[in-house]
Amino acid sequence: MSDCIFCKIANHEIESDYVYEDDQVTAFRDMNPLAPVHVLVVPKRHYANLVDGVPAETLAALVHGVDEVAKATGVDKTGFRVIANTGDDAGQTVHHLHLHVLGGRKLTDEGPEGAGHAE
Repeated sequence: MSDCIFCKIANHEIESDYVYEDDQVTAFRDMNPLAPVHVLVVPKRHYANLVDGVPAETLAALVHGVDEVAKATGVDKTGFRVIANTGDDAGQTVHHLHLHVLGGRKLTDEGPEGAGHAE
């Protein structure tokens, strides 16, 4: 999709703070982090959200990307949360499938954003 910011970041048309990349996914730090570690894992191919006919191979690549991000940021040792917002009412502001990897502190369910606040 030519006007999608995540497509542009995933394909290096716009540079970002990259954490991991392979042939199917790109992971980069969120510009407005809700936790010390807040990385987005996105497929290079455009899908609007998690239920937009995403092939199993792409879903597996996303999960692998989450694993690589967790290792690269050290949250694989302490714990982390993965979130996929789907649709406007869920808080999805960029309509390109992306997984949020949050960690680096104790997370709770408090606060308007839900997943990123510390106790």
